[in-house]
Amino acid sequence: QVQLVESGGGLVQPGGSLRLSCAASGFTLDYYAIGWFRQAPGKEREGVSCISSSDGSTYYADSVKGRFTISRDNAKNTVYLQMNSLKPEDTAVYYCAAEWVGVPRRPLMSDEYDYWGQGTQVTVSS
Repeated sequence: QVQLVESGGGLVQPGGSLRLSCAASGFTLDYYAIGWFRQAPGKEREGVSCISSSDGSTYYADSVKGRFTISRDNAKNTVYLQMNSLKPEDTAVYYCAAEWVGVPRRPLMSDEYDYWGQGTQVTVSS
């Protein structure tokens, strides 16, 4: 059974950091592109970042460029999202998603991905 499990969310002050993890079970991530998405209350789901399976190319939304870093550890079957300089507007439920492809045609669009985790809450507040 294909499963993605996010972890690492929590409450952090503005300017702080968190590292989210996306662990896969039931399949190996080697051949899957992985995306991170987020959804704040009352807002549409937003693509945050993507890492390809082919060459490790990375993609970021403009709102997180320079602050967030996506990486993958295929040996651990896990993808990470390091989030630095967090802002209140980063508050959302964060989801990881997987697609069996080198890189999706539209890496930050949710309809490109077939498999989704249950999400982890990130709250940035003082």
